Amino acid sequence: MTDAALSPLRGLAKLRKAKTRRFSSFDRTGGNDDRLHIEPGETVVIAEHAGAGIITHIWSTLACESESFLRKIVLRAWWDGEAEPSIETPIGDFFGMGHAQTRNYASLPMQASPEDGKAFNCYFPMPFASHMKFTITNEAEHDLLFYYYVDLELHETLDEDMGRFHAQYRQDRPHAPSEEGRTNEQVLFGSENVDGKENYTILNATGHGHYVGVLFSVYSRRRSAVWDWYGEGDDMIFIDGEAGISVPDTIRKPDPRIGPKAKLIADRAESVPGANDAWPPTLHGTGTEDYFNTAWCPTQTYSGPYHGIIAAGGPNWTEPVTLYRWHIEDPVIFHKSIRVTIEHGHANGRSDDISSVAFWYQSEPHQSFDRLPGVAERVPTFRAPYRNWSAVVNKTRS
Repeated sequence: MTDAALSPLRGLAKLRKAKTRRFSSFDRTGGNDDRLHIEPGETVVIAEHAGAGIITHIWSTLACESESFLRKIVLRAWWDGEAEPSIETPIGDFFGMGHAQTRNYASLPMQASPEDGKAFNCYFPMPFASHMKFTITNEAEHDLLFYYYVDLELHETLDEDMGRFHAQYRQDRPHAPSEEGRTNEQVLFGSENVDGKENYTILNATGHGHYVGVLFSVYSRRRSAVWDWYGEGDDMIFIDGEAGISVPDTIRKPDPRIGPKAKLIADRAESVPGANDAWPPTLHGTGTEDYFNTAWCPTQTYSGPYHGIIAAGGPNWTEPVTLYRWHIEDPVIFHKSIRVTIEHGHANGRSDDISSVAFWYQSEPHQSFDRLPGVAERVPTFRAPYRNWSAVVNKTRS
C-alpha cells in the first residue's frame, strides 16, 4: 500500500524516517518573554534551514497598538534559494479574515481560534528541497509582539514531483458602469459578460501546478437603501488556453424586469496563442455564493472543512464579508497557465472593495508576483453603518 492510499487517520500508523523540528519565539533566557519584539520598519527571519524538508504547521498570534495592523504585517517565504518570494501577503489575510479583523473559524488547512480568532493556524504542507526562509516585516507605526511556531519535518531528499507552496495577496476596487437610468434589478442582474476581461483576478500563474483555494473578502461600496446582494458574480477559471465542456443548453426564461433575452455566445479559441482566453472558460460557475459552496444569498456564518463564511456581511451586506473555498479534493490542475477570476457583481456591475489570497502548488520557477500594494493602499476604509436599518428595511418592504 502506498502513502497515497492512506487516509490521514489510517496513515498515522505508518512509521516515518523524517525528523521533527520546530522554530519558535520562545524566550532563550528561560523566562516568559516568549515573543519577538519587532520594531516599525524591521524585517526579521523567523525560520531558515538548509536542506530538504516539509513545513507541517504554523501557529502565530500578534499584538500591536497600530490600527488595522493585520494589514501592515507582511509574511514572506522563499524555497530553494529563489530570488523572489513564493509567499507574500499581509499576515491577517493569509490566516483568515481580511479587513484587518479576526473571527473564529475552523477549516481543514486553515483555522483562527479563540480568543476571537486571534490564534492563527496553517496546516498546508510546504515542501522544500535545499533551503527555506520565512520573514516577518513590520510596516505598522508601533512595535509588534509576535508569537509563533513553525513546525517542520527534515528529510534526506524530496520526491521530484512535489510542487512548491505559493500564496499571493491581491486587492482592487474595480470600475463599474453608471447606474443612471437603471432599476435595482437591472443593476444587480442585468447586462451580459461575453469575455471575462473585466473580472477580478484571484490568480494568474504560469507553469505546472494546481490551484488549491482562496480566502476572499468583499466590502460593499454601493450602500443602496434597497436589497443589495453583492455576490451575483460568476467564477471563471481559464486553464491552458482550453475552452470548457458543456451539454446542449435548455430554454431560458429571462426576467422581463431585467431586459430582453440575449444571444448565445459562440465558442471561440484563444485570441492568440498563450492568451488563455478561450470561451467558454475552462470552468464557468454560476454565482459567487455558488463558487463558495453556499446558496441563496447567505447571511449566516459557517465553517466547514472545505468552504465557509467567516463574516457574512451584516444587514443588507453593508459590513465586511470574508469567504473561503479550498480545492483539496478537487484541485484545479494546470500544465501551462491558469487565470482564476470572478465577476464583481453580475457582469461586473459593482465597484466594491475586493481582496484575496490565492493558494496553489507548482513547479518552480513561478511567475513574478505583482507589486504588493503599499500600506496606505492596503488599509481598509469603512463607512459609518446605518443607524436605523430596521426603518430602511420596513420602507423597502412597503
